[in-house]
Amino acid sequence: MTQRPFSRPGAIDLSALKRPAPAPAAGAGSTPQPDAGSSAYAVEVTEQNFQQVLESSMTAPVLLVFYSHTRMPESGQLADDLRALSGEFEGRFLVGLVDIDAAPQIAQAMQIPSIPLVVAVIEGRPMPLFQDVLPREELRTALTQVVQQLTTQGIVERHQPRDAAAVQGVDLDEVDPRYAAAQDALGEGDVDRAVAEYQKLIDANPADLEAAAGLAMARVLQRTAGVDLNSARAAAAQAPDDVDAQTLVADLDMLGGHVEDAFTRLVELVRRTAGDERTRARDHLLGLFAAVGNDDPRVLRGRQNLASALF
Repeated sequence: MTQRPFSRPGAIDLSALKRPAPAPAAGAGSTPQPDAGSSAYAVEVTEQNFQQVLESSMTAPVLLVFYSHTRMPESGQLADDLRALSGEFEGRFLVGLVDIDAAPQIAQAMQIPSIPLVVAVIEGRPMPLFQDVLPREELRTALTQVVQQLTTQGIVERHQPRDAAAVQGVDLDEVDPRYAAAQDALGEGDVDRAVAEYQKLIDANPADLEAAAGLAMARVLQRTAGVDLNSARAAAAQAPDDVDAQTLVADLDMLGGHVEDAFTRLVELVRRTAGDERTRARDHLLGLFAAVGNDDPRVLRGRQNLASALF
């Protein structure tokens, strides 16, 4: 796919990334706004909200995608696909959509050499990610690999969804102080300490669903620490009824954002097993349900499928 130049060719100078954005126009909102019909984890980037989008990378990674529907329609499709896929990863990154026709100053300040271009911003530090237009499935795979890399580096924080509260100016990226110790531990790569901190919250309040979800996800991180994805998948393929092999791959699917794949794998394992092995598979699946949250539609479907597999 031939890329369309936007500014002068050559190395990307991203040193201007942190320069202050122009002051908002009168009446303009100061909070990054979700585009109508967009994912809860994607925002249209403007001159007014650019700085705040960058600052949100201090919470969790931001992927800036530079595109133009008019100059290169394929780049617009990439932006649309990233918007659509962002929800599958449940806040592991925020997609910032930069239409260079609507916001040319941003592209010029960053000296974008061509479109499309996807830049990852982590804690304010930018790095070019890829410049190709990929089919959606390949893009999903690439994003999964990015998330897995981030996890191995101890970057596990998530963005909160850009919902109605964000539109009203509520800071959704602010960490609830109750969970700060656990979140700090995760940010430092100390998963064992994060598990202990979440367990303290559960012991103090067994009804704390947020802590239960955090504990379940921290345990997923514990179980997958140092695991080679390809080796784990190969082992699971060779032993389809091995509970340890299948639950490990389900955990890896969870980390990669493939939540429904993880659920389906374990539901089918429950269907094929009996006795203690079935109980282990079921309990592991219930733990993954807790990590996602009982109100999530995927969990509701998963519970229905599990009930069908059990009876």
